[in-house]
Amino acid sequence: MQCGFKGIYSSNLAAEIRKKLVAEVKSMKMGSVEDFTNFVNAVIDEKSFDKLEAYIKGSRKKDAKAKVWVGGKCDKTEGYFIEPTVIEALDPNYVTMCEELFGPVLTVYVYDENKFDDALKLVDNTSPYALTGAVIARDRYALEQATNKLRNSAGNFYINDKPTGAVVGQQPFGGARASGTNDKAGSLLNLYRWLSARTIKETFVPVTDYRYPFLGEE
Repeated sequence: MQCGFKGIYSSNLAAEIRKKLVAEVKSMKMGSVEDFTNFVNAVIDEKSFDKLEAYIKGSRKKDAKAKVWVGGKCDKTEGYFIEPTVIEALDPNYVTMCEELFGPVLTVYVYDENKFDDALKLVDNTSPYALTGAVIARDRYALEQATNKLRNSAGNFYINDKPTGAVVGQQPFGGARASGTNDKAGSLLNLYRWLSARTIKETFVPVTDYRYPFLGEE
């Protein structure tokens, strides 16, 4: 939960997922990096803290098209600590579904279980960013459908796994769209970022006729 991830959940599974998700978030220990048992630490600075706090407060307004499932406490008396927070967006175009928050804030949207294809279009069109993405499903057809529909939605794409922790050299990391040029750190592809490509052609047998062999009569 480091970068303000977004997730969508099928309506037939949402209640069960919510129960488990809330329980897991409540189990997360927050504190100083000096204690390695802390899973969540402070955000980088006061500017980041204030921005995240504003997003969380905004989701609690009466007219907000969102609600907080768990977390939401913000305290900067000793460090800039944002409690791990899950926000449910009632509108798929809600601000925290579209912006990169860079903090321990997860925004979810529950879609109609019978409109999976529409949900994939939402994922593809909601945000200009395309760093990482993941699809979790048992239905092989659904996995194939999501992989194809979301081919331009994430530079790093995961199937039945968490969308973090790319292994350099084995699973190079890179984003597309507003998240980067999709060159992969830790791979040969990244070398092209440091090169200026040049092509040289030298002919040792001079051309004496413009005609190609296939132009000849049979």
